[in-house]
Amino acid sequence: MGTKVVKTTEGVRVPPRTPEEWRASELLKQYGCGPIPFVGSENALYERHLVFDRVIDPKVATARERFEAVAHSIRDVLAQRWVLTGTTYEKTNAKRVYYLSMEFLLGRTLTNNITNLLLSPLVQDAVKEKGLDWLKLIEEEPDAGLGNGGLGRLAACFLDSMATMELPATGYGLRYEYGMFKQSIVDGWQKEHPDNWIRMGDPWEVARPVEMVEVKLGCSFKLVAGSVQVLPGRPSTLIGIPFDRPVVGYGGKTINTLRLWAAAAPNYFDFQEFGMGDFVGALGNTLEAESITRVLYPDDSTTVGKGLRFVQEYFLVACSLADIVRRFQRFNKDWEQLPEKAAIQLNDTHPSLVVAELMRILLDDAHLGWDQAWELTKKTLAYTNHTLLPEALEKWPVDLYEMLIPRHLEIIYEINRRFLDEVRLRFPGDDGRAARISLVEEAPQRKIRMANLAIVGSHSTNGVAAIHSELLRTTTVKDLAEMYPERFSNKTNGVTPRRWLLLANPPLARTITEAIGDGWITDLSQLSRLKPLAGDKAFQDAFRECTRECKTLFADWLKKTSGQEVDPDTIFDSQVKRIHEYKRQLLNALRIIVTYNRLRANPKLEIVPRTFFFAGKAAPAYRLAKLIIKFINNLAETIDGDPAVRGKIKVLFLPEYNVSLAERLIPATDVSNQISTAGYEASGTSNMKFMMNGALTVGTRDGATIEMAEEAGEENLFLFGLAVNQVENSREWYNPHWHYDNEPETRAALDLIFSDYFSRNEPGIFAPIRDTLLTNGDHYMHLADLTSYCRAQEAVGALYADPREWARKAILNVASCGKFSSDRTIAEYNRDIWKAEPCPIP
Repeated sequence: MGTKVVKTTEGVRVPPRTPEEWRASELLKQYGCGPIPFVGSENALYERHLVFDRVIDPKVATARERFEAVAHSIRDVLAQRWVLTGTTYEKTNAKRVYYLSMEFLLGRTLTNNITNLLLSPLVQDAVKEKGLDWLKLIEEEPDAGLGNGGLGRLAACFLDSMATMELPATGYGLRYEYGMFKQSIVDGWQKEHPDNWIRMGDPWEVARPVEMVEVKLGCSFKLVAGSVQVLPGRPSTLIGIPFDRPVVGYGGKTINTLRLWAAAAPNYFDFQEFGMGDFVGALGNTLEAESITRVLYPDDSTTVGKGLRFVQEYFLVACSLADIVRRFQRFNKDWEQLPEKAAIQLNDTHPSLVVAELMRILLDDAHLGWDQAWELTKKTLAYTNHTLLPEALEKWPVDLYEMLIPRHLEIIYEINRRFLDEVRLRFPGDDGRAARISLVEEAPQRKIRMANLAIVGSHSTNGVAAIHSELLRTTTVKDLAEMYPERFSNKTNGVTPRRWLLLANPPLARTITEAIGDGWITDLSQLSRLKPLAGDKAFQDAFRECTRECKTLFADWLKKTSGQEVDPDTIFDSQVKRIHEYKRQLLNALRIIVTYNRLRANPKLEIVPRTFFFAGKAAPAYRLAKLIIKFINNLAETIDGDPAVRGKIKVLFLPEYNVSLAERLIPATDVSNQISTAGYEASGTSNMKFMMNGALTVGTRDGATIEMAEEAGEENLFLFGLAVNQVENSREWYNPHWHYDNEPETRAALDLIFSDYFSRNEPGIFAPIRDTLLTNGDHYMHLADLTSYCRAQEAVGALYADPREWARKAILNVASCGKFSSDRTIAEYNRDIWKAEPCPIP
């Protein structure tokens, strides 16, 4: 039979459109693209960007140029919808949610936007038509260097959920020119390299110089001999230039904005100095100003680094509040309406200066009285705490305030005076409480306690997992929780299933959709419908095929990009996160040595072969964390060189861990290690991503892992080690030497390290590990949990030998992960804290 044709009103005979073509047509109509095609003609979006943006013949375009053309074409598709989202918010004067964060760990944007815009079929056709190497093309986009770890990745997930749930929301952050750093491994050591992620430009951002804001400081800076010197008492001004990036909600109906601020000087350079030959001095103001947003996380082990970090935090707060207030005043005249039109959420303590800055605006610019200004400030602001570690609860020296923002210090002192009056009235005679709870730490150096400021100056404080919120209330800020118990709540973290399942794991996403439909994409609780299928052999087979496909894809990618070979038939056993003592990568390494010793003692020992993956970055000034990376790499090299264990265990440290690497490794992982010392991990989010993709968790009862076990059943995880109360209660008498003296496998593992077995050419290099684990008391209790951890891993091996039972438990984990969607988290924030109405875009 020939191709069927239909007759249009114009009499032109054309083939009928397939369902896929019809859907693509409807989508392009939704996005207001009109008759302009995506590719295929000289007037198509893709071709026009190559010719008119790059001024090249499309036939000779490089991979980078092709990537930019595709990205700009996708931005063209969403642009009108992005504009419509903003104008709809303005017309309805909707209450806005403003999310302030020093980090947004976005990952790559192209594939995420294509997925959320539902444009995958259209793009697949375009790729086929143009003969593009799609994998090579997407590799041209760097991960946006706007964040470091879980804090920034959570913020990115939250933005995705707010847009998907049609909430009027804007993210505010800084446009760092350089990200954290690029990590390479040289002779086992971490080496840091500049991460200039926007060197080639960013096709997603839109500069808005007409919306720039001024930020006033109480001092000036001068560039002398290549270093910045502070000039106290000479006020200066910085310029904040906004750069907007689209945040596409799933379905492409709502497109919110992430606004990032770049710092600049009011004048480009001193022409007189330039004319006299002082070229560097002439550019001094510009260099000093641009340094504010040049680097994510400057080294704060120096005084200059601390000062820069402080200025970064104030710059974010001042720019964002100026923008928020400007928008509020455009549509509202009564300041009493501020809490009804703006909900400002602080993502951890970094933006806590917003309390003093909003008070300054209301007192000095709006000329409100103190009481009214204070009530409006509290009602508008809310604070999320992300840590129990004392060093992360920021405290800034009073000297910095006096030099940079003296007016804010006056306001903080007055807040504190009134607050302490309230404390003394409530708890008369309790001077110790007043000292503990004060916003000002008096000794050994006068500092402002930023977490206290955020709690006192807001109407809501939340933790990010049930156990974390409980410890926050009862331990970390106990006195403040007793003052304001009604302000404290829990909002367990979540991750977006769009990026972390639909995009990261197409085989599993497809299998789930075939089984229960696609409603889970925006309602993850629907995954519970998989529970009856956990024992179904056909679904188990399909599920296992998904895992196998992901493992094979990862192995192929790893060999292609690094030359390293791994066997997909082994257990893929992963621990990927920032390197820190409390996260206990060292504990993981110790249990590998225990296994290695067992194989050395008995080469015929039957074990399920494993490949151990580590990945994560250490802060440049964190010497022990960097030594742990070196130790893991030496351990990997030693095991690789031992023919007795070849094919049974293999260790790899994957450098430059980022979102893109996580999207490849997490779907391929069989075993997820979440092994922080109980009571130290606030929540964790990688644990949720692994669970969502079918990995089984070996973990301590810490953070959100506790809630994962509650959802899936403890029998479907491998929990081990001391609980929070056991860690706390044993702190005073814990002695790691007991484990060394009484546990033969613990002693043998440590002796192997101390004998320089893993450092034969570098004797004594791992002595600090001995100091950490024995001499200095093993603060994070590695040795206390080692034996229990090894037993849990033995149970893992036994279960993996039963593929059906392994698949059943893995499916139950996926089916139980609905709670850990960021959509659920955002719904709780909005219900309990923000109280903003969804604003559908027509």
